[in-house]
Amino acid sequence: MKSTVLTKLAFICLLIYAPIQTMAWGMTGHRIVGEIASCYVNKHAQKEISLILGSESLAMSSNWADFIKSEPAFNYLGTWHYANFKDQLNYQTLKDQMEQDTTLNIYNRIKFISSELKNKNLDKSKKQLYLRLLVHFVGDIHQPMHMGKKEDSGGNGIKVFWFNQPSNLHRVWDEQLIEYQQLSYTEYTKVINHATSQQVKNWQKDDLAIWAHESYVASRKLYSEINPEEKLSYKYNYVNVELLNERLLKGGVRLGGLLNQIFSN
Repeated sequence: MKSTVLTKLAFICLLIYAPIQTMAWGMTGHRIVGEIASCYVNKHAQKEISLILGSESLAMSSNWADFIKSEPAFNYLGTWHYANFKDQLNYQTLKDQMEQDTTLNIYNRIKFISSELKNKNLDKSKKQLYLRLLVHFVGDIHQPMHMGKKEDSGGNGIKVFWFNQPSNLHRVWDEQLIEYQQLSYTEYTKVINHATSQQVKNWQKDDLAIWAHESYVASRKLYSEINPEEKLSYKYNYVNVELLNERLLKGGVRLGGLLNQIFSN
C-alpha cells in the first residue's frame, strides 16, 4: 500500500516537473497565445472548436503537448516542437530548407496538422489530438529559441544566471521573462492584445515561413547579445520585453486566423 502511494506521488511529481524543463513559453505563455487566439476566432470556427474540445478553452488546451511528454507513448512528438538552423540564412533560403526537410519538425508538422484538421471525416479523437497540438505548436514557432541552433539545443546549452539563479537562454525565453511580469495569462492578454485591424490583417496574411523566419532572425539577435554565464536581470527584461510581447501577440493573432481558415467550410 505504501509503495503504491509513493509510486503515485512520484508520477504526479513527474507530471509537474518534466514540462517545466522542456516547454516553450511555459504554461503562462502558451495560455496567453491561446487566450489571444480566442479573441480572433469567428463564430463558425468557434462552433467547430467546441465540438472538438467541448468546454476546454484554447488557453487550457495549449499546454497538453508539454504535459504529455511524461507519457512514453507520445515520445514521437519530441522533435515536433522546434527546428534548428545554421546562421546567416535569408528568408528564401530558410523557407527552401524547411520545405525540403524530411525530418519531423515544427514547420512541416504545423502544415500536416492543419491539413488533417480540414478533413471532415477525421476521427474525433484525432481531431482533438491535432487541435491541441496545433495550438501549442503555433505558440512554439513564435518563441525565438525554437528556431535556434542544433549545437546548443536552441539555447538550452547557453548557461546564464537569471536574477542570480542558474538558468539558460532557452529557459529565460520559455518562462522566466514572462513570469517576471507577474501577470496571470488573462491579465497579460488584456495588457498586450491591442493589435490594430491592419496589423491583424497583415499578420494573418503572412505565411508559415514568415512566422518561422521572424523567430529565426530574433533568435540570432538574442544569441549575438548574450555571453555564457552572463548575469541577467532588470536590464535584460527592459531591453527585450517589447520583443517578447510582440511574439506572444503575433502568435495568438495568427493562431486565430489559422483556425478560421481551417474551419472555414
